[in-house]
Amino acid sequence: MNAQQNPIKLPENNTQLTQIEDNITSTYLNREVHITLIYPKNISNNLNVLIFNDGQDFKELEIYSSINNLLTQHKIFPFICIGIHANHERLQEYGTAIQSDYKNRGSKAKQHNDFIIKELLPYLKKKFLIKTEGNVIAGLSLGGLSAMDIGWNNFTAFSKIGVFSGSFWWRQKSEEDGYSDESDRIMHNIIKAGSYKKDMKFWFEAGTADEKSDRNNNGIIDAIDDTLDLIVELEKKGYKKDKDLIYREVDGGEHNHNTWRKILPEFLMWAFGK
Repeated sequence: MNAQQNPIKLPENNTQLTQIEDNITSTYLNREVHITLIYPKNISNNLNVLIFNDGQDFKELEIYSSINNLLTQHKIFPFICIGIHANHERLQEYGTAIQSDYKNRGSKAKQHNDFIIKELLPYLKKKFLIKTEGNVIAGLSLGGLSAMDIGWNNFTAFSKIGVFSGSFWWRQKSEEDGYSDESDRIMHNIIKAGSYKKDMKFWFEAGTADEKSDRNNNGIIDAIDDTLDLIVELEKKGYKKDKDLIYREVDGGEHNHNTWRKILPEFLMWAFGK
């Protein structure tokens, strides 16, 4: 691991946070993984962790400002935020660990899972005093699918999962090969085959303008349909709406940073709110 840190110059007025950039040499991903860390300037207690896929999008999300504003307003507890920067292999590293999709995308999803569990978390434990319960994983789009898969499969490491416009269309067959909603959506199948995991909580966002596709012609775009269907599968396992499952449908919300940036504070308050 390369523990060299390159501090970013940030406004000093009314800021409670430190932001640094670092690199971790990953054996599993066979590359240097760039990460962004945002954490309180003064750490006196063990803190929870938020691991976020697509850390290269932190600037567009304005996540530093969101966290700082909520801390200043005493709306959230302090926590450590880690953004994992994706590279040109994002379509291979993000996905579901159990299998690739029908185009063999997500072929390195298992390695990405192993990087987080076996390399990133140990790195954080050496660097900070972090809690072992109440930690969060989140992501955008395909990164959201990845976060759902990793969180679900590693419930001893994460108890909360946040998904912004998740790519829950991820499938094992194309429509030309006889695809069906009931049997071929991979994340849905993973939930169906799984069991209730005590104390896990989920936060989902989808926008009414996330896309235009409506493959079953029911008048509801696929991004919403796929998310709602996943929630149904989680309900079948025993999770309860509004208690364990939060669904936020953004009227006019699009598949872009502008929508995700606006809803981000709500997610942060759900994850770390007082």
